[in-house]
Amino acid sequence: MDGSGSQGTWVNRPEEPVMATFAFDVYGTLIDTDGVVPQLCEWIGSRAEKFSKTWRSKQLEYSFRRGLMRQYENFALCTRQALEYCCTDYEVSLSSEQKDTLLQSYRSLPAFADVEESLGALQAEGHHLFAFSNGTSEAVEEVLHANGLFEWFEGVVSCDALKTFKPDPDVYHYFMREAGDSKDAWLVSGNPFDVIGAISAGMKSAWLKRTDKTVFDPWGIEPTVTVATLSKLCEKLDINKPKGTYE
Repeated sequence: MDGSGSQGTWVNRPEEPVMATFAFDVYGTLIDTDGVVPQLCEWIGSRAEKFSKTWRSKQLEYSFRRGLMRQYENFALCTRQALEYCCTDYEVSLSSEQKDTLLQSYRSLPAFADVEESLGALQAEGHHLFAFSNGTSEAVEEVLHANGLFEWFEGVVSCDALKTFKPDPDVYHYFMREAGDSKDAWLVSGNPFDVIGAISAGMKSAWLKRTDKTVFDPWGIEPTVTVATLSKLCEKLDINKPKGTYE
């Protein structure tokens, strides 16, 4: 207050920038799990895209079920068993070598086109970036290295350390401890279940809605923000723009 009246004076005074901590989901957010489609097309033709989506859906389903049952096996096994399910469901006969090729490809899946530039911009502003995944640290590091993304992150936080999976609230609390108990911790994810899990555990969350066809679960728990691309993240969050102070 400046003493000139009870209403006070609004002063547009820049504050110190607020440095946020970002937990980036990996598969489906930074890395395109449909990167297996070109190889599948060679082997199963026009069914490749649907096969890929079923594979991804079953992979997540198996992680949810194992988490609930407390029968933990790592994400790679969930992925392998989901592939076996799809081969049976689609009546596809893949050889052991072909299956191994598909599973190995998960370690070099492509990143989405907007990822590298967006991570670089966030890091340049001084924010703290972490990869946060159901995958083991080794697998996540490998796919990040394959795409030239590893350098942008301060670390990889894997749910494997707790022997459970997202959206168990324990994994989000674990992330916040590992990342230094930031007061401004954000999850960035393209997966609605992940966004809801993070918000329920006390984090903020940005939902990366890469396609208009994706439906957010109607649980009454909404994303803090929604963006169509990572490049819109800083703009949408209004990070580091001067804020007024009331004196």
